[in-house]
Amino acid sequence: MNWEQAISAYKSYLQIERGLSKNAVESYVYDIQKLQKSVSNNAKALPITIDKDTVLEGVYESVKSLSERSQARFISGLKSFFNYLVFEKYRTDNPMEMVESPRLGRKLPPVLSTQEIDALIDAIDRSSLEGQRNVAILETLYGCGLRVSELTTLKISDLFFEEGFIRVLGKGNKERFVPVNPTTEKLIKVYLKTVRPLQKPQKAAIDTLFLNRRGHGLTRAMIFTIIKQLAKKIALEKTISPHSFRHSFATHLLENGADLRVIQQLLGHESITTTEIYMHLDRTHLAGVLNQYHPRK
Repeated sequence: MNWEQAISAYKSYLQIERGLSKNAVESYVYDIQKLQKSVSNNAKALPITIDKDTVLEGVYESVKSLSERSQARFISGLKSFFNYLVFEKYRTDNPMEMVESPRLGRKLPPVLSTQEIDALIDAIDRSSLEGQRNVAILETLYGCGLRVSELTTLKISDLFFEEGFIRVLGKGNKERFVPVNPTTEKLIKVYLKTVRPLQKPQKAAIDTLFLNRRGHGLTRAMIFTIIKQLAKKIALEKTISPHSFRHSFATHLLENGADLRVIQQLLGHESITTTEIYMHLDRTHLAGVLNQYHPRK
């Protein structure tokens, strides 16, 4: 089995059995190809025969110019690839088993205050069709705590307003239902009634909720651009992204007394540990909780 065959088989496994997104699969494949390139001068360095020493040399060559976070992602991806080969009995060992990832601190995205979120939304020019759409987009990001990929793939058929929910297709094509608040529901309905009928959706985007002026679904890059332009418009000093709205959604819920398990379900996290990483409360809030609930207050 050569590298191309192994990568093709692994790619199918990621897509079909693990249900990963296209971006995630491409990221895994890119890392494997990077290792392949770094050991290409060794004819014996095939995926099922490569030994630990050769792998170590290849990994060192591949990661020496990367940040610690990128190194950790690279190493994790290769471990997964060789675990797959062991599972399929192409190998009896994982040559990455003893390779340690850099220890990373918890890197948290900035939290936007409710005032900053209001300021960003208020900065949108609502007199234009795109402006009305963008208001609905930002309200949906923050009001439902969506990932940017979940927002861009949201469909009209995913809206269950009578029941008070929207259906979201998350990582690994895992479905969840997220409650929708009245403000978000109202703005989506305004967009559907006054803006979207004027957009001519392309065949592939007939059911896609948010469209660009050419009738295609919006890209992740376009959502980033919209947010960056608004941040610049209000002179916001924080470096933000679509994920900042999701993180703020979760943080504000926790600060207002929501249970962490409920937030986990709303965000679509498999593990509560992942949800905990998103949560960072300032000491003032922690002190307030302690003073309110501890018997020795």
